[in-house]
Parts: sequence; C-alpha cells; structure tokens
Amino acid sequence: MRIFIKLASYFKWIGLLGFFGFIFDSLVWKILWGFWIFGLFELLFTLPTFIQSLEQLFAMFAIPLKNKPVPSVSNYKSDIQYSLPFKGKWTVVNGGVDKELSHSWSINAQRYAYDFIKLDDKLKSYKGDRKKLENYYCYESDIIAPADGIIVEVSNKCKDSKIMWNNSTDPLIRDIRGNYIVIKHMENEYSLICHIKPNSFLVKKGDVVKRYQKIAECGNSGNTTEPHIHFHVQNRKGFVLSAGLPIEFKDIKVDKIEDYNRYDSRPIRSDFDYSMHKRKYIHRGQVVSNILE
Repeated sequence: MRIFIKLASYFKWIGLLGFFGFIFDSLVWKILWGFWIFGLFELLFTLPTFIQSLEQLFAMFAIPLKNKPVPSVSNYKSDIQYSLPFKGKWTVVNGGVDKELSHSWSINAQRYAYDFIKLDDKLKSYKGDRKKLENYYCYESDIIAPADGIIVEVSNKCKDSKIMWNNSTDPLIRDIRGNYIVIKHMENEYSLICHIKPNSFLVKKGDVVKRYQKIAECGNSGNTTEPHIHFHVQNRKGFVLSAGLPIEFKDIKVDKIEDYNRYDSRPIRSDFDYSMHKRKYIHRGQVVSNILE
C-alpha cells in the first residue's frame, strides 16, 4: 500500500498533460486527464496529515496576528534555561535561532525547533540494514525531561513509521508529530517532544516531572525519515497556533564536527562560541550533550 501511495503521488502529475485536451480533440489527452484520479487516492490515504498541513498554512498568517511581536532571540528571554532531552552525545541535524539555520522558519511553532540523532565516526546514523529501526543508534534511547514541569498532554496513538526506500516519509502516518509529550514548565511556556517510540511512555497526563527524569524512549513515529528526537518550546499547549520560543540551554557541552558537510551539504555557522560562556544557543552541525544528568 505504501508503494502504491508513493507511486500515486508521482502519477497524478501526468494529469497536467490532460490540459491539452482543452486545445486538441484527442482521446489521448482525455486519458491523461484521468491520471488525476491518483491524486484522489493519495488524498484519501493521507487525509489526516493533509489537514494538519492546511492547519499549519493557516497558522503562518494567524500566529503573527496573535503574537505581536512574534517571539525572537532579541525580544524574548525565558526564566528557564533548558537541558537537552536525552543522555549522551547527539548531533543537531536541524535547528538554530536564525532564518538560515532554522528547523522551519515559516512554520512559526517550529521556528526554534531542533532535530537530534546519533552519528558515528563515519557520520552514519545506523549500522547494517537501514530499513531496520533497531539498527539506528538513537532508537530506543532514553528521552528525559528538559526541565521541571507538569505533563499536560501525552499521545501514544501511532506506530513507528516505516523506513522508506527513497528517504521519504511514510505515507500512512496519521499525525506528523507521531507519539508525543507536552510539558508545561511555566505560564505560557511548554516543551513538545515528538516521534516517541510506541508504548515507551513512563509518564501520564498530570504527572510532575523533574529535570533529567526519564519519560520515554526515542522512536520513529510520525513524519520522519529515520529515528530522531524533535524538541521545541512553544507559548501555548496546542501545537498549531503556538508561537515557537528560542531555547536557551544550560550545563551542556558543545563540539563541532569535522567535515560535517559530508553528511549534510547545507551551510553551517563557523563563528559559534564553543565555550558556551557567552551564548546559550545551539545549531545544526554540532555535537551536544548534557554536562550534568
């Protein structure tokens, strides 16, 4: 079924040739017009995530109206400095605090989000067969609370997504977040951790958690091409209409990766203060870990 949906996502574009049927009276063009039916099949099976995409599109215009000014490094400073939501050394593969390095700058809730994975010395995230989740270094790794707080939402409805052959996302997902946890740390400040392994939760709604407390395990649920941890902080409990907040970290170690461009050709910053004495932010292309756990 996954292969059929992926093929349908390609075949539907053949329907564009059907527009020539308005110019030329030929059965061929009418047949090509019929390829749009593949688009309907794709929409039918991907409707939940299609709706979430529409919600995010609406939020691109609504969030700036609800938040004046939109939170940024220059105008927002939290009373909380966060820890990383994991143990050991992980690599930041998406995220930063400026437009160039942002996880998703135009999607405001995820503007200051981060994606973390584990890489080996060869800059690979797995060993052996890439289609097996258990071969990924970060799969089933502990997820820990990034700060003290109260669990306000837990969702454990998704299976782990399949690793696709073309490095795309599983078309049968039902929620782009996959399984997730929302923690309230203070008024108007919530952290969201996504793509959690099914049935690995150690907390429930209403639980009080402490910094560094294990709460779940890394998985591959939701909109993901491989196991990783998605982490961001937002100003509301809800996902869609929340504004993302820049995250300041404390008691962490930051190292650079030599030849990171062999893993990811996108540009990275070279002027970062690795002592962490002056700056508390992290960005793509760095190896990060908590000093205290």
